[in-house]
Amino acid sequence: MEVYSNENEQVDALRRFFANNGKALAVGVIIGIAALGGWRYWASHEEGSSKALSAQYQQVTTAMKADQPATLDAVAKFVSENSNTYGALAAMDVAKQYVDANQLDKASSLLENGLKNTKDANLQAVINLRLARIQLQQNQADAALKTLDAVKGDGWTAIVADIRGEALLSKGDKQGARDAWSKGVESDASPALKQMMQMKMNNLS
Repeated sequence: MEVYSNENEQVDALRRFFANNGKALAVGVIIGIAALGGWRYWASHEEGSSKALSAQYQQVTTAMKADQPATLDAVAKFVSENSNTYGALAAMDVAKQYVDANQLDKASSLLENGLKNTKDANLQAVINLRLARIQLQQNQADAALKTLDAVKGDGWTAIVADIRGEALLSKGDKQGARDAWSKGVESDASPALKQMMQMKMNNLS
């Protein structure tokens, strides 16, 4: 759906980056410790670890099937054992399956763990947006609003405004919802998202 294209494109870009640049990430760390000696061994070890971790991530997520709980458990186990970006990406993958199965508590818990596993601001933003949507489904509007406050960056303004409007409306705050959607319409959003928020504002009248 075009409304969420920015979010999905960001996730795809992050996946490609960490799948293709494991060596570069390792070298970045190596530079900092090169002066301590033994850096060649360290480089070889880190590169091998990064490649192995990337391969494991691809393996468990590719095998994941909604009608096979064991495959979901395998991804959840990978998340719990990997406090890194791969763990965060896997958390989003399996959380989506749990949402589709209406197991919202499991999805929410996995996304919260995923947030702790990455320092990447864009990936954190995507996870928070998905978490806020789940919290709305759980009728936890205040929690969703708090989660949205953690999303930083102008690129997310419109999507945050859309979800914020929904959260405020669920609390009975029509003016707050109107203000949120109005801000979203005035932002650099996609035409489809702007049109959707305008329709929501019109429906309040």
